[in-house]
Amino acid sequence: MRISLEGRWWPAGVLGLALTFLASPACRAQGDAKEEPTAVLRAVMMSACSQNSTDFSHTLTTRNADAFVHLTPAARVTLLKRFVLLDKAGKPKSTENSSGNIVVHCATADITTEMVIGKAEVRDNLAYIPLTVQDASDTAGDSAHQIVIGMVRENGQWKLLSLGLLMLDLPTLGEEWDRAEIKVNEQAAIADLKKLVDAVETYRKTYTRLPESLAMLGSASQGQAKNDKAGLVDPELAAGKKDGYVFRYVIVGANTSGAPAKYEIAAMPAEYGRSGLRSFFNDLNGVIRAADHHGAVGSSVDPKLESETVPSRNNAH
Repeated sequence: MRISLEGRWWPAGVLGLALTFLASPACRAQGDAKEEPTAVLRAVMMSACSQNSTDFSHTLTTRNADAFVHLTPAARVTLLKRFVLLDKAGKPKSTENSSGNIVVHCATADITTEMVIGKAEVRDNLAYIPLTVQDASDTAGDSAHQIVIGMVRENGQWKLLSLGLLMLDLPTLGEEWDRAEIKVNEQAAIADLKKLVDAVETYRKTYTRLPESLAMLGSASQGQAKNDKAGLVDPELAAGKKDGYVFRYVIVGANTSGAPAKYEIAAMPAEYGRSGLRSFFNDLNGVIRAADHHGAVGSSVDPKLESETVPSRNNAH
């Protein structure tokens, strides 16, 4: 998945939305029934900082935890990133300030986020905790954003429940995230398909033949590029799987040498309905075609993808 949050402090409304998303997915706090709600929120923030999905899931209600497990790995990581507004996993550290409040620092190479957990207001099985998030280097507090996290006691343990007046409904949010991720993954698959075609054509011009597999387009572990490791694509594409899609390369006919050689490249969702819907097919004329095949391979009879013709052609010299 593709967000860039490092070094950028979002407006309060955006922060609220981000925290709403994350508060729903994840984290059942470790500890016993006597553990304070603020300690559970500390576990949430520390696991989000380190992008530890397993620990983060331990602080959710049963319903949200079940939904969180069924999110794609990329969606789970995206939630954790948004919770601390950092793109990279950080190193969490917990301390207390002079007022006795828990302070969690999430440090990356570029920025450190400071999260101050206020005193919990407990009403029967509900708890409301003020949370302040800011850039740790901002001593004046100009970047500080405040929000209230709601928690509920479930089976004797505190779990994430709400953000302000918004109840957390991860199953519904999960469906929305899936739809958003599918759109992003499909666009990435089209771009990756073009990269593979360009790489195959570069290989053909360099070695006067087609590569026998996508693996031959990858980088060698040591030394310069050669015909079995040409260094033309990244390891994921060379392995045939990237951004929720699986790629298949097929040489059409027995001739692999020179310009007359033909090939097809297809891209299919790795997990139909979750990582993508449409299958993409680069035909013998270098035209990308797209259709919903329920995860199966596309074909040359599929509708042409508008304005998505691959520049490099199979019949290029």
